[in-house]
Amino acid sequence: MSIQTTLTFNTPEEIDQIHRELRESFASHKTKSIAFRKYQLLQLAYMLKDNTELFEKAYLHDLGRGKYETHLLELIGAIEETVHCFHNVETWAQPDKLPFNPKFAAMKTRIYKEPKGAALIIGAFNYPLFVAVNPMAGAIAAGCTVALKPSEQTPAISSLLAELFPKYLDPSCYKIINGGVPETSKVLALQWDHILYTGSGRVGRIVAAAAGKNLTPVTLELGGKSPVFVDSTCDLPVVAKRLLWGKFVNAGQTCIAPDYVLVIKSFVPTFLEAIKTAYKEMYADPENSISRIVTPQAWTRLDNLLKNSKGDVILGGDKNEEEKYIAPTVISNVGFDDSLMSEELFGPLLPIVPVETVEEGIAYVNAHDHPLALYVFSRDQKVKDQIRENTLSGSILFNEVLLQPVVPGAPFGGVGPSGSGGYHHGKHSFDLFTHLRYSLENPSFMEIAMKARYPPFKDANLKTYMRLNMPSVPKRVSGPDALEKKGWGKWFIVSLVAALAALAMRTVRTRAKL
Repeated sequence: MSIQTTLTFNTPEEIDQIHRELRESFASHKTKSIAFRKYQLLQLAYMLKDNTELFEKAYLHDLGRGKYETHLLELIGAIEETVHCFHNVETWAQPDKLPFNPKFAAMKTRIYKEPKGAALIIGAFNYPLFVAVNPMAGAIAAGCTVALKPSEQTPAISSLLAELFPKYLDPSCYKIINGGVPETSKVLALQWDHILYTGSGRVGRIVAAAAGKNLTPVTLELGGKSPVFVDSTCDLPVVAKRLLWGKFVNAGQTCIAPDYVLVIKSFVPTFLEAIKTAYKEMYADPENSISRIVTPQAWTRLDNLLKNSKGDVILGGDKNEEEKYIAPTVISNVGFDDSLMSEELFGPLLPIVPVETVEEGIAYVNAHDHPLALYVFSRDQKVKDQIRENTLSGSILFNEVLLQPVVPGAPFGGVGPSGSGGYHHGKHSFDLFTHLRYSLENPSFMEIAMKARYPPFKDANLKTYMRLNMPSVPKRVSGPDALEKKGWGKWFIVSLVAALAALAMRTVRTRAKL
């Protein structure tokens, strides 16, 4: 079976119709059935499983990505995510009870998991299934209807999704919207109950502003320059392979890809030798080992950044504009003011930035937007703690890269300019599209305890109410130092026990002599 490589955009009238049908379907309560949700999740998993060859062809056309990376990076994970939601949705959807509180023990309190409504998910070109289908599984599990807007920059993949959705999923509840900027603007002007957008910060601001007009909750998965710290205690051969793979997989077009590497100056020569060894082993045939840049415009942007760099290209550097190919490229001696440090690279360029101290690297990271990811390669716990405690990022990984989205139960999201509005992945996706609806039921016999709230007000009632309800406040202290946990406490107890034991032994001996 062949794939369609030209993308048909939805008309404004079709977009209105899609929006209307999704809201009507949600209002019908069809998606509230757990069995219905599970069936749709199962169908979603089989949509991916049954059509792996078509997805392989589509990825090869749109991103020049081979089937090995397509399965490794997305297909397996998307199916796994969907199956995970299938197996757990019944548990996740159960109402929660609040912890026991004697004041409210007679009242029936619950937290119900209600679907938010009609959700809009706007995907990105770089990982079309991970950033779209994965959170969609959470939205289905939550009981939402969903409009999925995949990227127009991946026409074969987006066309394939549009073809497969109505064959596998309930077409009244789950729909694809295809289009460019005008169509996306039309979609954003409509009222949704939650919007999840993955992409650039520039467009993220537009999405957030549009959502704000309708007071729609919005989650932004953005990106930024994710730094890497490497210190001399690391396992260099392992570090080199993991770092190069994390940077160059999918041609560097990964929102959590290592963006630049901070290395102590004295350690740079040793580090670069390890990088060269790993590079020769992994990228002996780079043209057949790396994906292509998504568009000519993206290729030109990367080409200009590399041309304007004052650093030294020590590995790679080959380019082919017609094929949108850029070889895995390592650039050394890159300064903080270099062109390669001016924006998120989102391509197969790896700048090595020498620093005098770890503190200098931390200061640079903190002077810029909080990154989506931060990586530390070190076996020194003090160094790891220092970097973790003095920086802020969406996630922080030690001695590894890119694994944060694939670990079951781990939240995935940014902080500030790298993302906001919640996390997704597994149960976090379910929670993202779920409204926690608190419920309380108070029986009539509780009036004996509640009547003090009614007028006419009496001082005696107030005193009784305050005596029963005023919380006990901890003892006043002189300052924060008084609240520090003191290590001497346990030693005092140990010493006291030892002294009492010695006294007891002495008493026993004295009595024995008598």
